[in-house]
Amino acid sequence: MEGHEEWDRLWVPHRIAYIRGESRPSDEEAGPQCPFCRTDDTEESLVVARGEHTYVVMNLYPYNPGHVLICPYRHVADFTDLTVEEMGEINTFQARIMRATRAAAGPHGFNIGLNQGSAAGAGISGHLHVHVVPRWRGDSNFITTVSGSRTMVMLLEESRDLLATALAELD
Repeated sequence: MEGHEEWDRLWVPHRIAYIRGESRPSDEEAGPQCPFCRTDDTEESLVVARGEHTYVVMNLYPYNPGHVLICPYRHVADFTDLTVEEMGEINTFQARIMRATRAAAGPHGFNIGLNQGSAAGAGISGHLHVHVVPRWRGDSNFITTVSGSRTMVMLLEESRDLLATALAELD
């Protein structure tokens, strides 16, 4: 269709911040430079739930709606440096967020994992975080293959509210 090229593109301008590395600390940095160390209790922080040693937050650059990260409060880079308490709470949150996501959105499966170190794909390798990504049959198509973009059917704030409500209902 001549003259309608703008309809042939999927614009994802929010990705440029990630590509440029904005708000991404070096591996050694902690504190105010680390987005996982800067948590607050405002709704805009996208924190879904808090534990004693870890918390759950929406991923700002999600692969799917409901994609969350489970992070220790402590700035720690290596899984082997986690305390027993941190490991236990990460596993507990992983199970709870899976139950809550099933109740809120009915995914058919999950991808769960962590990228240990920048060589393994960790965008912020200085602060360990576990990904929990809900998956639905047919949730990705040619778009992710040919464009490197994701199609998101729900805003982060909506996903956060659904998950927070579902977690509260589990208690």
